[in-house]
Amino acid sequence: MFIGDLFEEIYFSIFANKVRSGLTILGIVIGVGSVVAMISIGQGTRVSIEESIKSIGSNLLMVSSGVQRGPGTQVSSGRGSAQSITIDDSEAIEQGISSIEAIAPEVSSRYQVTAKGTNTNTSVFGTVVSYTKVKNLGTDIGTFFSEQDVRISSKVAVLGPTTRDDLFGENSNPIGQNIKINKISFTIVGVTKSKGGTGFGSQDDIIYIPISTAQRFLSGNDYVSTINIQVDDEKHMSVVDEQVTALLLIRHNITNPDEADFSIMNQADILETMSSVSGTLTLLLGAIAGISLIVGGIGIMNMMLTTVSERTREIGLRKSIGAKNRDISSQFLLEAVALTFIGGTIGIIFGWITSIMITQFSDTTTSISLWSVLLAFGVSALIGIVFGYWPAKKAASLNPIDALRYE
Repeated sequence: MFIGDLFEEIYFSIFANKVRSGLTILGIVIGVGSVVAMISIGQGTRVSIEESIKSIGSNLLMVSSGVQRGPGTQVSSGRGSAQSITIDDSEAIEQGISSIEAIAPEVSSRYQVTAKGTNTNTSVFGTVVSYTKVKNLGTDIGTFFSEQDVRISSKVAVLGPTTRDDLFGENSNPIGQNIKINKISFTIVGVTKSKGGTGFGSQDDIIYIPISTAQRFLSGNDYVSTINIQVDDEKHMSVVDEQVTALLLIRHNITNPDEADFSIMNQADILETMSSVSGTLTLLLGAIAGISLIVGGIGIMNMMLTTVSERTREIGLRKSIGAKNRDISSQFLLEAVALTFIGGTIGIIFGWITSIMITQFSDTTTSISLWSVLLAFGVSALIGIVFGYWPAKKAASLNPIDALRYE
């Protein structure tokens, strides 16, 4: 059988019963579209998490107050709320360990904040000027507070954009106005650029004040919640992690590392863990969507078996005039593959459009990659071959005499 004749026969076979072929193709469209859309959601989530973690700073180590529970355990549920590390610890780390680009201690807690008849409950971070470098933090309006403000414990504040909107209205300019944090008046000197939310909370719903001011007027002690350390090179992060641990154990007179009253979180480890979790999520979503592809494949098999039964006499006639088994099997197998090819193409377009709509009409980020499209298309083609093989083999094995007698 010539190739041209073969494709002509496939064309007429598919379009001879448009409704049945259309419904069969629809199963593949839904399956492929679901795979593309689901994987795009998983990948989009992964990209979003990675960008959020990177947005809090680069090459970052975070030393937090808290009691470790044992090997492999970060800290207790009260991490950061305990009081065990101080400004002196921060200065000792900065002076005693090389490979540190910048260091920024912080003390944080939530307070009721009021301004002009409005109020909100938000996080207040007392920190230093280098915090802007460590956390890649920029100002949108005004400026960040200065070293002088830290030295003299100035009552100045820098608002996150969400806090600004809650207290003064969306996109307003609150520079020079006053707010009260825990009934203490502060003058606003700046508004930070929007950074969005992360797994650690929104970086936009925050108020920044000098750490000396926070310790003097709010916390009432010299303890800090976290020491943020920016390492000069990613290759040095593990070494600096070990050096900081050793230094703090000595300073806190702790001989057993398992009894440490602090915890160090490595940004690279966090990123690796979250990437692994999101990768598993992507795989799970793809597997769930893949079930619909299997259902679509069963639909193709059902249609092809029906077609073989309907065309039994035609098969007998073809074999009686010289058609070989491989000609018959090739025809029916290619019909099944053609159905999945058409359904796969439409399904990719459907999945692409669905992913775009999900991004447009929800807060979910999607990301479509070439490999996910090729995977969905390849699996659909494989399904066409696998589920089309048995009907094709059944058609080829028919005895021509029995086939011609078939009623």
